[in-house]
Amino acid sequence: MTKSAPAFAVRLLQLWHRAECWLAVLAFFFIALVLCIDVVGREFYGPAMNAMGFTVGSTGLFGSQKLAIFALVIGSFCGVGIATATGVHLVPRLAFGWFPQAWGGAIDRLADLFSGLFLLGVAWYGVVFVLASKQSQVLAPVINVSAWPIQMVIPLGFASAAVRYFFFARWPDLRPEPPEYQE
Repeated sequence: MTKSAPAFAVRLLQLWHRAECWLAVLAFFFIALVLCIDVVGREFYGPAMNAMGFTVGSTGLFGSQKLAIFALVIGSFCGVGIATATGVHLVPRLAFGWFPQAWGGAIDRLADLFSGLFLLGVAWYGVVFVLASKQSQVLAPVINVSAWPIQMVIPLGFASAAVRYFFFARWPDLRPEPPEYQE
């Protein structure tokens, strides 16, 4: 029998989840902001200035689409941890019912450990990808900045989910309840 999760673990996961949610919200807010500024500039400001006889050139926000894509990557990979924290990620029904129901708790913990190890492996390959990008000095098209700092959210998103699964394996009461409609 496992004992309940200590208060520090509960609090850490709550703060961690809140931070990821805020980062995702800020990323998606940034997307909306830069794309709205771009559209307003191109569709309203530019034509209005031209109608008044002023030549203003390009009036959209330079690189807005690329900046929005970067923010989308950040928000999306925060979503990996958020989905794990809230139990809304997809769970394949493979092997459900293969073991006696009495083994459920142990099997769940083993599955959490396996999921954590798998995601840690994916995070490792994400680090390899980012390091290769950094070493080859890949630049983001249009805005010509290094791509690797933004790409770091890829391994971080998977590592976030992996560590959560390790917490769930250690303290099963931290695992969120799956929704009734789970696939």
